[in-house]
Order: sequence, then structure tokens, then C-alpha cells
Amino acid sequence: MFVDTHTHFNDESLIEDAEQAIVRALDAGVGKMIQADVDSTERDSMWAVCDRHPSVVYGMIGLYPGSVTASWREEIDRMLPYKEKGPVAVGEIGLDYHEGKEFEKEQKEALRVQLELAAEWNLPVNIHLRDAWGDFLAVLKDCAHLHLRGNLHCFSGSYETYVEANRYADMMIGVGGVVTFKNASLQGVVARLPLERIVLETDAPYLAPVPYRGKRNESSFIPLIAAKIAEIKGVSLDETARITTSNALNLFSLK
Repeated sequence: MFVDTHTHFNDESLIEDAEQAIVRALDAGVGKMIQADVDSTERDSMWAVCDRHPSVVYGMIGLYPGSVTASWREEIDRMLPYKEKGPVAVGEIGLDYHEGKEFEKEQKEALRVQLELAAEWNLPVNIHLRDAWGDFLAVLKDCAHLHLRGNLHCFSGSYETYVEANRYADMMIGVGGVVTFKNASLQGVVARLPLERIVLETDAPYLAPVPYRGKRNESSFIPLIAAKIAEIKGVSLDETARITTSNALNLFSLK
């Protein structure tokens, strides 16, 4: 069995086909899928998919950094009642300066509050980062006393950056379709990391693996990602599936 630790069935380009996409994933051996939360505009539709597929599709709770504005505190307040739904992580949260730094201060404040929530709720974190590694590591260092655990979604840093992050928290990396891209630097990081520090993800409908690059991604493509990791590591696909699935089940307390 495989686990997709980060997908978006409620995305507008996937929601109409979500039910069939889940069937295709199950047929491909992807037995469990975790949806990443974005903000209050998508949360109800996200949890509706979870409710229709108990023990197969799970949900996170979090405020995506690209959704952070001056009213971020109200957005986080809207998250709190969903704790009763049983989220398996606080995510996707983090920092994203790719489109600019208008809300840089607010993003860092929202991240810190959500890291504290994760510690309070004893949940792992699912971290989104784009063009913001320095600030993220500074915030994580300040929060080292929280003894956080989680994964670095769609990992794009260096091996040395990964080591630095793990000085302050117990972090795995999420490996998706990018690892199949020609000359992707992620391949070098995967080669150096033990399988015990890797979880699989798609970030569907984005970042589809080769040979579907540029097309809509979905959870059924997870075996293609696993096969590339197995090739890089020089191990069998079965071993890659077994270890990465165990990692995901343990990190997110999936049953």
C-alpha cells in the first residue's frame, strides 16, 4: 500500500472528478490520502470528501501562507471548531514570498501561532515553503522548545537545509512528482536521505510526475514517484512502499 500525504481533492480542477480520482488511486494501491487545508473558503468542501471516505481520505487543518492577509487572526479563529473533525496534521502552513512580501510579517506571525497550536494539539505540521527558507529556519529555531514533528512538503531545499531544520524539529521530507523531472536537485537529496525520512505526496492537481508532467496530477500517480525513489536509492519498489507507508502511518497516526 502507498500513502499520498498531500493532495487537494477540493481544488476546482479536481473536485468534479474527485470520486473517480479516489477510485483510481485505490486501484493503483494508494490506500490512504491526506488533504491539505488552505483556508475557510475551501474547508467545508475538503471535509465533505473526508466524510464520504472514512479511513481512506483524511484532512489537515491550517492556513496556507498564500491565504494570509491582514485578517489572518480571524482565519485562524475559523479553523478552531474543525479540531472536532479529527485533523491528522496542522497544514499546510508555512511561508511563501514567491508572489511578494506584502504580508511577510503576518505570514511569520500566523506560522508561529499555528506551530504553537500543533504543539498544543499534539499534531504534526505540514510545511509549505517558497523563497523563504531563511525566515522559516529562524521561526523554527525560536519554536524549538515546542518539540515539533512533521514534514517539509514539496521539499525544495538542499540536504544541508534539511539537516538545519532538524536541529529544531523532527522533520521528514515530502517527495512528489518533481523527483521524476530531469536533473531535479531533489534527486540528490533523496539519494542522501534514508527512506525512513521520506513520505510520498502528489500535491495534486499540481506537479504531475513524468510522463504526465504538465498535466493534471492525481493520487493514482504515487507509484510512479515511488518507482523513481526506488531507482535513486537502489532498492525495490516493495521496500520503498513499505518504508514510506510506515513513515506516513506513524507520522500522521493513520488507522
